[in-house]
Amino acid sequence: MRSIGGGVSVPVDESYEIEPENGKDIITTLDIHIQEISENALMKMMLQNQAEYGCAIVMEVKTGKIKAIANLGRRNDSAYWENLNYALSPTEPGSTFKLATIMAVLEDKKATLNTPVNLEGGTWKVANRTVYDSETHGRYDVTLQQAFELSSNVGMAKLAMSYYSATPSKFLKHLETLGVTDKTGIDLAGEGKPIVYKPGSKYWSNATLPWMSFGYGLAITPLRTAMLYNAVANKGVMMKPYLVNSVVEDGTIIKQFVPQVVNERICSETTLKQLKVCLEGVCINGTAKRLFENAAYKAAGKTGTALVADGKFTYADKVYQSSFAGYFPAENPQYTIVVIIRNKPHAARFYGADVAGPVWKEIADRLYTLHVRESATKQYASLTANDSTPFTYAGAEQDVAYLNKHLQLYKNNTTSVQYAEWLQVQKQQGGVAASLLKYNEATVPNLIGLGLKDATYLCENLGMQVQVRGKGKVKEQSIAAGATIQKGTTITLILN
Repeated sequence: MRSIGGGVSVPVDESYEIEPENGKDIITTLDIHIQEISENALMKMMLQNQAEYGCAIVMEVKTGKIKAIANLGRRNDSAYWENLNYALSPTEPGSTFKLATIMAVLEDKKATLNTPVNLEGGTWKVANRTVYDSETHGRYDVTLQQAFELSSNVGMAKLAMSYYSATPSKFLKHLETLGVTDKTGIDLAGEGKPIVYKPGSKYWSNATLPWMSFGYGLAITPLRTAMLYNAVANKGVMMKPYLVNSVVEDGTIIKQFVPQVVNERICSETTLKQLKVCLEGVCINGTAKRLFENAAYKAAGKTGTALVADGKFTYADKVYQSSFAGYFPAENPQYTIVVIIRNKPHAARFYGADVAGPVWKEIADRLYTLHVRESATKQYASLTANDSTPFTYAGAEQDVAYLNKHLQLYKNNTTSVQYAEWLQVQKQQGGVAASLLKYNEATVPNLIGLGLKDATYLCENLGMQVQVRGKGKVKEQSIAAGATIQKGTTITLILN
């Protein structure tokens, strides 16, 4: 541009002007609802634990479609924002990598799930170093399956050294078969290359193999971990993850993307069945037992807790990376989920089952409710629960009656409610009771327990204006029940 005075500029050469052109539409595989669920669950735990960063990935088992990919990093002001795609950043996977170790051992028929393994109480010296189990268990003689369920570093290191110390290249060959040494090839920029050392490298030592067996001394992306677990869920077929469904121009699809198989069979059928038993065992008897004790579905997965160091922190800072990888429902997998959270130094909670696990389960719970419960293999949670928490719900009689008919909410009435217009439902000793919600046109009604729609309807019919804070049902009202109504008065409702 050339300035011609008076704040006016003109093009030097008009031949450089380019006519605008309509862009094309990219249709992604993302599900907005699943994305929101994943982001909210991740954010909740990040705030609770003041974590450094985290990511959550949801993959559709049969296709490899990415349904959600949430990333959060901590800023200097302690707020969180999507500053980096951590799902594509290589990091030490920790105990979630033990799946690859036992796959190699089982596939080579070196052992079975009942093969005895001595865990040495949780510590073992090898290559002039000491392997420690991250969680104290004090166990010694266990089976291979139990060692996996306990997430024993000692157990995995012993397996690797017993069967591959003389021929570590055979172990590395299994990792290549699983694609661990390569990028996933997802249609996103910025994917980091895995770091997996090989014999002969200047970084290879006598300690590399045993430490690699439990997820240390190598770095892979969380997305690669998702591919591995998804392959087990998908009957041994490894799918390529992808994010773009199609490219559309003026309403016409000009390019369509379809699921791609990158490995028809990651292992034998026999090995696959054993892997599924181990992953389900973690959620029934192992480190994730508490997470799934009352779950409505059967899950299969693996916890991970890795002590990490980078340019900012050293191992002495006790920075742990918590992870959980798995799929559900175990008998008919629909989704694979991987959650990785890097905790702050010396965090009070850092185990995978305590940090990443609850995020995984919250996402899975919501997905089960939204999508999976309509399948032929659905399971139901217990109809009763021990709950001493008092509650009050209120609403139109016809709505309460409808719910009671289908859910059998209450059996005892404190008053005749047959012809009542509005009801309150409260917990009482021995069950749940419905009572009349009393009000008249001259006084403010008791709105506690009402939903916003019903509360607004009542107040506006009585001549009051409504202001609202929060979501849910009414827990507080600015004008007390029983007060005389002044027409046009504004009442503020606080929802929980």
